[in-house]
Amino acid sequence: MAELANQIRQDLLEAIVSDKLVLPTLPEVALRVREVAENPNSSIQQLTNTISNDAALSARIIRVCNSPLLRGSRSINDLNSAVNRLGMVYTANLATGLAMEQMFQATTEMIDRRMRDVWKHSTEVAGISHVLAQHFTKLRADQATLAGLIHQIGVLPILTYIEENDVQIASTALDSLTEELGPKIGTHILKRWDFAAELISIPEECINFRREAPQADYADVVMVAKLQSLAGSNHSYTQLDWTQISAFARLGLDPDMSETTDLSDEMEAATRLLQ
Repeated sequence: MAELANQIRQDLLEAIVSDKLVLPTLPEVALRVREVAENPNSSIQQLTNTISNDAALSARIIRVCNSPLLRGSRSINDLNSAVNRLGMVYTANLATGLAMEQMFQATTEMIDRRMRDVWKHSTEVAGISHVLAQHFTKLRADQATLAGLIHQIGVLPILTYIEENDVQIASTALDSLTEELGPKIGTHILKRWDFAAELISIPEECINFRREAPQADYADVVMVAKLQSLAGSNHSYTQLDWTQISAFARLGLDPDMSETTDLSDEMEAATRLLQ
Protein backbone atom coordinates (compact mmCIF):
# COMPACT_ATOMS: atom_id res chain seq x y z
CA MET A 1 0.00 0.00 0.00
CA ALA A 2 2.89 2.36 0.75
CA GLU A 3 4.29 1.66 -2.71
CA LEU A 4 0.93 2.48 -4.30
CA ALA A 5 0.67 5.75 -2.37
CA ASN A 6 4.19 6.69 -3.45
CA GLN A 7 3.32 6.00 -7.09
CA ILE A 8 0.21 8.18 -6.88
CA ARG A 9 2.23 10.92 -5.20
CA GLN A 10 4.91 10.74 -7.90
CA ASP A 11 2.34 10.77 -10.72
CA LEU A 12 0.55 13.82 -9.32
CA LEU A 13 3.72 15.79 -8.60
CA GLU A 14 5.09 15.06 -12.08
CA ALA A 15 1.80 16.18 -13.60
CA ILE A 16 2.03 19.49 -11.72
CA VAL A 17 5.62 20.11 -12.83
CA SER A 18 4.86 19.23 -16.46
CA ASP A 19 1.62 21.24 -16.35
CA LYS A 20 -0.36 18.14 -17.31
CA LEU A 21 -2.44 17.86 -14.15
CA VAL A 22 -6.12 17.84 -15.07
CA LEU A 23 -7.50 20.72 -13.03
CA PRO A 24 -11.13 21.30 -12.15
CA THR A 25 -12.82 24.17 -13.96
CA LEU A 26 -15.14 26.62 -12.31
CA PRO A 27 -18.81 26.12 -13.20
CA GLU A 28 -19.93 28.23 -16.16
CA VAL A 29 -22.14 30.47 -14.03
CA ALA A 30 -19.22 31.24 -11.69
CA LEU A 31 -16.99 32.16 -14.63
CA ARG A 32 -19.65 34.49 -16.05
CA VAL A 33 -20.28 36.07 -12.65
CA ARG A 34 -16.58 36.77 -12.13
CA GLU A 35 -16.27 38.22 -15.63
CA VAL A 36 -19.13 40.64 -15.00
CA ALA A 37 -17.99 41.57 -11.49
CA GLU A 38 -14.42 42.27 -12.58
CA ASN A 39 -15.49 44.58 -15.40
CA PRO A 40 -15.53 48.14 -14.03
CA ASN A 41 -18.21 49.06 -16.56
CA SER A 42 -20.64 46.36 -15.44
CA SER A 43 -23.89 47.19 -13.68
CA ILE A 44 -25.91 45.57 -10.93
CA GLN A 45 -28.50 44.68 -13.57
CA GLN A 46 -25.93 42.82 -15.68
CA LEU A 47 -24.83 40.77 -12.67
CA THR A 48 -28.46 40.06 -11.80
CA ASN A 49 -29.16 38.93 -15.36
CA THR A 50 -26.15 36.59 -15.28
CA ILE A 51 -27.15 34.95 -12.01
CA SER A 52 -30.84 34.75 -12.92
CA ASN A 53 -30.04 32.09 -15.54
CA ASP A 54 -29.46 29.71 -12.63
CA ALA A 55 -32.72 29.46 -10.68
CA ALA A 56 -31.27 27.43 -7.81
CA LEU A 57 -28.37 29.84 -7.32
CA SER A 58 -30.73 32.82 -7.47
CA ALA A 59 -32.92 31.33 -4.76
CA ARG A 60 -29.94 30.65 -2.51
CA ILE A 61 -28.64 34.21 -2.84
CA ILE A 62 -32.06 35.59 -1.89
CA ARG A 63 -32.12 33.21 1.08
CA VAL A 64 -28.69 34.40 2.25
CA CYS A 65 -29.79 38.02 1.86
CA ASN A 66 -32.79 37.38 4.12
CA SER A 67 -30.79 35.46 6.71
CA PRO A 68 -30.26 36.78 10.25
CA LEU A 69 -26.63 37.43 9.31
CA LEU A 70 -27.55 40.04 6.71
CA ARG A 71 -31.25 40.80 7.03
CA GLY A 72 -32.16 44.44 6.58
CA SER A 73 -35.26 46.31 7.60
CA ARG A 74 -37.45 44.52 5.07
CA SER A 75 -37.64 41.10 3.48
CA ILE A 76 -36.19 40.63 0.00
CA ASN A 77 -38.19 38.59 -2.51
CA ASP A 78 -36.39 39.13 -5.81
CA LEU A 79 -32.83 38.70 -7.05
CA ASN A 80 -32.34 42.28 -8.20
CA SER A 81 -33.12 43.63 -4.73
CA ALA A 82 -30.84 41.00 -3.17
CA VAL A 83 -27.91 41.96 -5.41
CA ASN A 84 -28.53 45.64 -4.72
CA ARG A 85 -28.46 44.99 -0.97
CA LEU A 86 -25.37 42.79 -1.04
CA GLY A 87 -23.41 44.76 -3.65
CA MET A 88 -21.56 43.41 -6.66
CA VAL A 89 -18.41 42.17 -4.92
CA TYR A 90 -20.24 40.40 -2.10
CA THR A 91 -22.72 38.85 -4.54
CA ALA A 92 -19.96 37.69 -6.90
CA ASN A 93 -18.01 36.03 -4.09
CA LEU A 94 -21.13 34.38 -2.74
CA ALA A 95 -22.28 33.18 -6.18
CA THR A 96 -18.82 31.83 -7.01
CA GLY A 97 -18.61 29.94 -3.73
CA LEU A 98 -22.11 28.50 -3.91
CA ALA A 99 -21.70 27.44 -7.54
CA MET A 100 -18.58 25.46 -6.63
CA GLU A 101 -20.67 22.88 -4.80
CA GLN A 102 -21.50 21.15 -8.09
CA MET A 103 -17.79 20.39 -8.57
CA PHE A 104 -17.73 18.14 -5.50
CA GLN A 105 -19.51 15.19 -7.08
CA ALA A 106 -18.29 11.91 -8.55
CA THR A 107 -19.71 8.82 -10.21
CA THR A 108 -18.36 6.16 -7.84
CA GLU A 109 -19.93 5.94 -4.40
CA MET A 110 -16.71 6.06 -2.37
CA ILE A 111 -15.25 9.07 -4.17
CA ASP A 112 -18.60 10.86 -4.27
CA ARG A 113 -18.96 10.42 -0.52
CA ARG A 114 -15.43 11.75 -0.03
CA MET A 115 -16.08 14.78 -2.18
CA ARG A 116 -19.31 15.59 -0.39
CA ASP A 117 -17.54 15.27 2.97
CA VAL A 118 -14.86 17.69 1.77
CA TRP A 119 -17.52 20.16 0.67
CA LYS A 120 -19.39 19.80 3.96
CA HIS A 121 -16.23 20.53 5.94
CA SER A 122 -15.43 23.45 3.64
CA THR A 123 -18.85 24.99 4.28
CA GLU A 124 -18.38 24.62 8.03
CA VAL A 125 -15.01 26.39 7.84
CA ALA A 126 -16.50 29.04 5.54
CA GLY A 127 -19.43 29.72 7.85
CA ILE A 128 -17.16 30.10 10.86
CA SER A 129 -14.77 32.24 8.80
CA HIS A 130 -17.62 34.59 7.89
CA VAL A 131 -18.50 35.19 11.53
CA LEU A 132 -14.87 35.51 12.71
CA ALA A 133 -14.09 38.07 10.00
CA GLN A 134 -17.24 40.01 10.82
CA HIS A 135 -16.69 40.18 14.57
CA PHE A 136 -12.91 40.09 15.09
CA THR A 137 -11.31 41.71 12.04
CA LYS A 138 -11.73 44.49 9.52
CA LEU A 139 -11.58 41.92 6.71
CA ARG A 140 -14.50 41.38 4.35
CA ALA A 141 -16.83 38.62 5.50
CA ASP A 142 -17.68 37.62 1.92
CA GLN A 143 -14.01 37.17 1.04
CA ALA A 144 -13.45 35.17 4.24
CA THR A 145 -16.38 32.94 3.29
CA LEU A 146 -14.93 32.30 -0.16
CA ALA A 147 -11.53 31.63 1.40
CA GLY A 148 -13.08 28.94 3.58
CA LEU A 149 -14.88 27.35 0.65
CA ILE A 150 -11.72 27.06 -1.48
CA HIS A 151 -9.24 26.01 1.22
CA GLN A 152 -9.51 22.31 0.28
CA ILE A 153 -9.95 22.71 -3.48
CA GLY A 154 -6.69 20.81 -4.05
CA VAL A 155 -8.32 17.56 -2.95
CA LEU A 156 -10.42 17.41 -6.13
CA PRO A 157 -7.70 16.37 -8.63
CA ILE A 158 -6.44 13.72 -6.20
CA LEU A 159 -9.86 12.14 -5.83
CA THR A 160 -10.45 12.45 -9.58
CA TYR A 161 -7.17 10.60 -10.21
CA ILE A 162 -8.21 7.83 -7.82
CA GLU A 163 -11.59 7.48 -9.54
CA GLU A 164 -10.43 7.67 -13.15
CA ASN A 165 -7.63 5.14 -12.59
CA ASP A 166 -9.82 2.87 -10.46
CA VAL A 167 -7.20 2.90 -7.71
CA GLN A 168 -7.93 0.70 -4.69
CA ILE A 169 -6.38 2.50 -1.75
CA ALA A 170 -6.97 2.37 1.99
CA SER A 171 -8.83 5.26 3.53
CA THR A 172 -5.94 6.17 5.86
CA ALA A 173 -3.47 6.22 2.97
CA LEU A 174 -5.80 8.45 0.96
CA ASP A 175 -6.15 10.77 3.95
CA SER A 176 -2.37 11.11 4.12
CA LEU A 177 -2.12 11.81 0.40
CA THR A 178 -4.78 14.50 0.41
CA GLU A 179 -3.32 16.20 3.48
CA GLU A 180 0.17 16.14 1.99
CA LEU A 181 -0.55 17.12 -1.63
CA GLY A 182 -3.90 18.89 -1.39
CA PRO A 183 -2.55 22.28 -0.27
CA LYS A 184 0.13 22.42 -2.99
CA ILE A 185 -2.35 21.41 -5.68
CA GLY A 186 -4.89 23.89 -4.29
CA THR A 187 -2.46 26.77 -4.73
CA HIS A 188 -1.78 25.58 -8.28
CA ILE A 189 -5.51 25.54 -9.09
CA LEU A 190 -6.21 29.01 -7.68
CA LYS A 191 -3.30 30.46 -9.65
CA ARG A 192 -4.72 28.97 -12.82
CA TRP A 193 -8.16 30.33 -11.93
CA ASP A 194 -6.55 33.76 -11.54
CA PHE A 195 -7.88 34.27 -8.02
CA ALA A 196 -6.65 37.17 -5.89
CA ALA A 197 -3.22 36.69 -4.31
CA GLU A 198 -4.71 36.75 -0.81
CA LEU A 199 -6.82 33.72 -1.76
CA ILE A 200 -4.21 31.82 -3.78
CA SER A 201 -2.14 31.34 -0.62
CA ILE A 202 -5.03 30.03 1.48
CA PRO A 203 -4.70 26.24 0.86
CA GLU A 204 -1.08 26.20 2.10
CA GLU A 205 -1.02 29.10 4.55
CA CYS A 206 -4.15 28.10 6.49
CA ILE A 207 -2.27 25.03 7.77
CA ASN A 208 1.07 26.78 8.25
CA PHE A 209 0.68 26.94 12.00
CA ARG A 210 4.04 28.66 12.49
CA ARG A 211 3.21 31.51 10.13
CA GLU A 212 3.65 35.09 11.23
CA ALA A 213 1.95 38.13 9.74
CA PRO A 214 1.88 41.83 10.61
CA GLN A 215 -1.89 41.71 11.11
CA ALA A 216 -4.81 39.33 10.78
CA ASP A 217 -5.43 38.14 7.24
CA TYR A 218 -7.69 35.62 5.52
CA ALA A 219 -5.27 32.74 6.11
CA ASP A 220 -5.44 33.45 9.86
CA VAL A 221 -9.24 33.51 9.76
CA VAL A 222 -9.49 30.21 7.85
CA MET A 223 -6.85 28.60 10.07
CA VAL A 224 -8.70 29.47 13.28
CA ALA A 225 -12.04 28.54 11.71
CA LYS A 226 -10.64 25.17 10.64
CA LEU A 227 -9.29 24.47 14.11
CA GLN A 228 -12.61 25.41 15.70
CA SER A 229 -14.47 23.12 13.28
CA LEU A 230 -12.19 20.23 14.32
CA ALA A 231 -12.34 20.88 18.07
CA GLY A 232 -13.47 17.78 19.94
CA SER A 233 -12.54 15.43 17.08
CA ASN A 234 -9.62 13.02 16.80
CA HIS A 235 -7.95 14.98 14.02
CA SER A 236 -4.19 15.42 14.34
CA TYR A 237 -4.56 19.21 14.39
CA THR A 238 -6.36 18.96 17.73
CA GLN A 239 -3.16 17.49 19.22
CA LEU A 240 -1.17 20.63 18.42
CA ASP A 241 -0.35 23.18 21.12
CA TRP A 242 -2.77 25.88 20.07
CA THR A 243 -1.18 28.37 22.47
CA GLN A 244 1.79 28.44 20.09
CA ILE A 245 -0.35 29.41 17.08
CA SER A 246 -0.06 33.18 16.71
CA ALA A 247 -3.11 33.49 14.44
CA PHE A 248 -5.32 33.44 17.55
CA ALA A 249 -3.58 36.50 18.96
CA ARG A 250 -3.86 38.40 15.68
CA LEU A 251 -7.62 37.81 15.77
CA GLY A 252 -7.72 38.83 19.45
CA LEU A 253 -8.81 35.36 20.53
CA ASP A 254 -7.68 32.94 23.21
CA PRO A 255 -6.84 29.47 21.89
CA ASP A 256 -9.81 28.06 23.84
CA MET A 257 -12.04 30.31 21.68
CA SER A 258 -14.03 31.38 24.74
CA GLU A 259 -14.81 34.70 23.06
CA THR A 260 -16.83 32.94 20.38
CA THR A 261 -19.15 31.03 22.72
CA ASP A 262 -21.99 33.49 22.19
CA LEU A 263 -21.48 33.30 18.43
CA SER A 264 -21.99 29.55 18.02
CA ASP A 265 -25.59 29.95 16.82
CA GLU A 266 -24.49 32.57 14.31
CA MET A 267 -21.73 30.28 13.04
CA GLU A 268 -24.15 27.37 12.65
CA ALA A 269 -26.60 29.60 10.81
CA ALA A 270 -23.88 30.81 8.43
CA THR A 271 -22.85 27.22 7.75
CA ARG A 272 -26.41 26.06 7.08
CA LEU A 273 -26.83 28.81 4.50
CA LEU A 274 -23.92 27.42 2.51
CA GLN A 275 -25.06 23.80 2.60
